[in-house]
Amino acid sequence: MESTYNDNGSIGRGSTSEFKAKAGMTTATGTDAGGQEVGTLMEDVQDLLSRVAHVADPEIARLRAKVERGMTTAKKTLGMRMDHVQRRTKDALTAGDSYVRDRPWQAIGIAALAGVVVGVLVARR
Repeated sequence: MESTYNDNGSIGRGSTSEFKAKAGMTTATGTDAGGQEVGTLMEDVQDLLSRVAHVADPEIARLRAKVERGMTTAKKTLGMRMDHVQRRTKDALTAGDSYVRDRPWQAIGIAALAGVVVGVLVARR
């Protein structure tokens, strides 16, 4: 969260909507890598299915239908899970934002303690 000086000289923080927008961008970029891999896999499977579409063998036709059903189910499940992960991430960010706003000194203490622990661990190497 960014702190800035207001016109009257007091420190003001960015709005919650700005915070959530930045967090949403982070969430989207974090899932892009996995989403691209899954998207590429699904495109490859669709390409494979289109290449064997002209084959008249009943075994191939049965296998194609099975793969298409699996792809449909996978797309639906993946979409539901992505929505669930995004909702949970937004809830966690909102809870963290509320905690820091309600207890700023405790948040500073926790951050300082985490900094000391990381500093000690880095100094050991």
